[in-house]
Amino acid sequence: MNNQAHVLKALEQLHIRHTVISHAPVYTIADCLAISGLSGEGVLMPRNVFLCNRQKTSFYLMLMQPEVPFRTAVVSKQLGVSRLSFAPEDLLPEYLGLEAGAVSPLGLLFDTEKRVQLVIDRALADLNELVFHPCVNTASVRIPTDDFLKIFLPHTGHVPAWVDCPAED
Repeated sequence: MNNQAHVLKALEQLHIRHTVISHAPVYTIADCLAISGLSGEGVLMPRNVFLCNRQKTSFYLMLMQPEVPFRTAVVSKQLGVSRLSFAPEDLLPEYLGLEAGAVSPLGLLFDTEKRVQLVIDRALADLNELVFHPCVNTASVRIPTDDFLKIFLPHTGHVPAWVDCPAED
């Protein structure tokens, strides 16, 4: 079973309502936001950023509003860690079972050793639905935010750290 099928099967087994939207391959959040059905009133595809510390011993998956710039100093301070930077893309398959362009918290299903800390911008909690790639960049899945937070994440064993990512300093 490929990783996309594994993700969709897990959502079904967990009784998480979801809608799959197939689309042409996308590589950036700007590409995603241009696709009908991936954003709208109360619905958002967050920007997903794979991060690490300087020593590459601690890894983080950050979910944030797509229009807000990532400010490493702001996020690092809130997490109480040394300055974070972008993690090497070649580690994505090993840590999250996916490739660049398909970064998604649904890949936490494959992080059975809990090596990746999930970090979420508090602003995302107010949304009705979140949209994520099912570990491929040719489809997206709409999921109720509550189901993601209260069913999916407990299933993976990942407890998110919450941060505030202000649009302006």
